[in-house]
Amino acid sequence: MTVSMKVLVEDTGSEHLALGKEHGLSLYVETPQSTFVFDCGASGLAWRNAAFMRADLKKVGFAVISHSHYDHAGGFPALREYVSPSSVYIGHGFWQEKFAFAPEGNKYTYLGAGFSAEDLKEWNIKACEVGELTKLDDSAWLMGNFPRNEAMETIPERFVCGEDKHRDDFRDEICLVLREGDGVAVVTGCSHPGILNMVTAVHKRLGLPVYSVVGGTHLKEADAERIDKTLAELHRMGLKRMALCHCSGDAVRSRLEQDTAAGCVLSTGDMLEF
Repeated sequence: MTVSMKVLVEDTGSEHLALGKEHGLSLYVETPQSTFVFDCGASGLAWRNAAFMRADLKKVGFAVISHSHYDHAGGFPALREYVSPSSVYIGHGFWQEKFAFAPEGNKYTYLGAGFSAEDLKEWNIKACEVGELTKLDDSAWLMGNFPRNEAMETIPERFVCGEDKHRDDFRDEICLVLREGDGVAVVTGCSHPGILNMVTAVHKRLGLPVYSVVGGTHLKEADAERIDKTLAELHRMGLKRMALCHCSGDAVRSRLEQDTAAGCVLSTGDMLEF
């Protein structure tokens, strides 16, 4: 059995017109040993879509949430209507509430998960905190605590967190790593710590080549120079495939649509194998 992934929900639609789309991300992942979801979308729409995609939620043993923004975590409570996952994997700092600050009017918008650690206890779901490296099975790992070495990979100042509304460094963000031949694929939710920082850390910690990057890269607010440098550096690292979506932005989507050798755009309903 190969490792496979289905995009249960993403910002854009596909040829399967029965599938709903929303600003968010949720992936259904099957390895030879495990079935789980990576991110849960914003609202629970992902679980409705699953029924149209032959993605059996009853097989889901656990969930992984890349970070606590609503568009990745908000659908988690609704998953319980379909299956009772034994655990959910999260990064350190996940429970700090998240906001977006708008200087016009000096106002904040809540962007958090919408559920708490106390809720998990009530639901009898174990919270498993991910550090630098957590092995899920022989084909899948989780990673967090990414060094920030790329100067151009900055985080927008409007993202704040905690009671004191301090700048959010997204230390809670984690990524999924899947075995791909004699190398690995890096699967990201938003890549707030920087996609180059994350791919570099995966390569150094596992000592394996990274062949694919899948998911969101949060380049939607990046200028053309940063986008060009990022894509060029990923190619230099030896990537064979970029399958990007969600917060990667229209400029990145346009680049990938024009140059299919560089990669592809993922949409709701798509499937990948590794």
